[in-house]
Amino acid sequence: MFVKDIMTVNYPAFYEDELVTKARAVIRERGLRILPVIDKQKRLLGIVSRSDIMAISSSKSPIRVKGIMSTLAYVATVDMEASKAIREMIRRDTWYATVIDSVRNRLYKGVLGLDNFIDALMKKKSPKFKKPVYEVMTTDIVTFSPEDGIDNVWRLMREKSLSGLPVVNEGKLVGIVTEKDLLERSAIFPAFESNKGRFKSSTKISSIMKTSVVALKEAASLKEAARLMLDKNFGRLPIVDEKGTLLGIIDREDVVRALL
Repeated sequence: MFVKDIMTVNYPAFYEDELVTKARAVIRERGLRILPVIDKQKRLLGIVSRSDIMAISSSKSPIRVKGIMSTLAYVATVDMEASKAIREMIRRDTWYATVIDSVRNRLYKGVLGLDNFIDALMKKKSPKFKKPVYEVMTTDIVTFSPEDGIDNVWRLMREKSLSGLPVVNEGKLVGIVTEKDLLERSAIFPAFESNKGRFKSSTKISSIMKTSVVALKEAASLKEAARLMLDKNFGRLPIVDEKGTLLGIIDREDVVRALL
C-alpha cells in the first residue's frame, strides 16, 4: 500500500499571495486543520494551520498567506510506502503530511492524514481493531475547568501543541474544547488586540465549550473509536466510567500507534 493509494487527492491548496482572510474562511467552512501553500507552478512551499490562522489578531487583516505559513513538518511522496510515511508522521507528532510527486519537482499532489491510514486499515478489516480502548488510551492528560479563561486555554494549547482537550468539574467530564471551537467563535482573536476585541477581558471557556460530548466507556473497541473519528471528523474521544468520571482520552495518534 502506497501513499498515492490512500491520500486525499482533491485537498484544497492556496497560492502564496492569497489573503489570510480567505484561507481562514476555507478552514472554518470545511473543518480543515491545515492548508498547503503552493506557488504559481503548483510547487509546494509550506502550510497554514489553524494555529497560524488564530494567531492573526484582526479578521480584516490584509496579510497574505506567505506571511504566516509554517515550515513543513513532514513531506511524503506519492510512491512512498504508506506505513513508512505514517510512522514518520507519528515520530514527528504530526497528523497530516503534504504529498508531492517527487523530491526533485515538489509538485503538490494532495495530503496524507492519519485518518486516511485508519480508514484504509478498517477496509482491510485489521484484527487489531478488536482491542479495547483502555489498552490504547492516554491517561496522563491535561484538562481544563469551565472557569478557565479563553486566553489562558489558548496559550496552554499553543505551548503544549494541543488541538483539543476535555473540560472537567470535580473529575467529571462536562465538556470539550478544540481549536475548531475557538476558531469558529472567533474567541481567540481579541486576546491579541489592544482593547478592540469583542471580549475586553478573558471570557470563560464554559461560554464556548461543547457540552454534548461524545464519550466512550473503557471497554469500547478500537474499531468503535476509529469509526466515530472518521464519521464525525473527531480528533479525539474522552473515555469515561459509568459515573461520567474522566479516565483518559484517545486520539488519532493513539489509534494509529495501535495499528502499526
